[in-house]
Amino acid sequence: MKILGLLRHAKSDWDDIAKRDFDRGLNDRGRRGGALIGKHIRDHGVKWQPLIASPAERVKRTLDVAQLGVEPVFDEKLYLASAATILDTVSAHMGTSGADAVLVAGHNPGLHEVLMELVPPHRENDLFDTAATKFPTAAFATIECKIDSWAHLRGGVGTLTHFARPRDLDPELGPEY
Repeated sequence: MKILGLLRHAKSDWDDIAKRDFDRGLNDRGRRGGALIGKHIRDHGVKWQPLIASPAERVKRTLDVAQLGVEPVFDEKLYLASAATILDTVSAHMGTSGADAVLVAGHNPGLHEVLMELVPPHRENDLFDTAATKFPTAAFATIECKIDSWAHLRGGVGTLTHFARPRDLDPELGPEY
C-alpha cells in the first residue's frame, strides 16, 4: 500500500493585481492557515518522502510557513496541472522507488480532481463527501492507494483516509461571508 498526500496552497494575496498569477504570494489569512495546516501535517505522523510541488510562489510560501521538514522537489508540470498530469508526475518522480508516502503540493482544480479520480464510488465515505464538496485553500488529504508500486497509480485505487482544512483546526479561519 502507498499513501498519497495532497496539499493545496494557502489563500493567495490579490493586493497587487499587476502580479502574474504564478508570482502571487500569500495573504495574512493564508500565512495563518498554512502554518496551522503545516503543524497538523507534522502531527499527523506520516513521513513524507518526497514532497513534489508546483513552483508557483503561493505554493512555495505555503511550504515555507508550513515548515514540513521535507525539502520540496519543484516541478513546473504541477503548476495548475490536471489530475492526469499530477498522477503522471508522481509516477515519473517515484518510478520504482520504495517510498511509501509522497506529498503533492499544488493547485485546484487538479488536486480535487485527483481525489475524485482515485476514490471509486464503492470506497466513498463521509470524509470523501466533505472533500468532494470543496477542496479549499490549505486543505490536506491523505489517500491510501492499494498499489505495490507508484507506477500503478491510476483511477480507482484509493480510499480517502484523512481530510483537514484550516477551519477544522481553527474556526476563525472559516469562510468569510
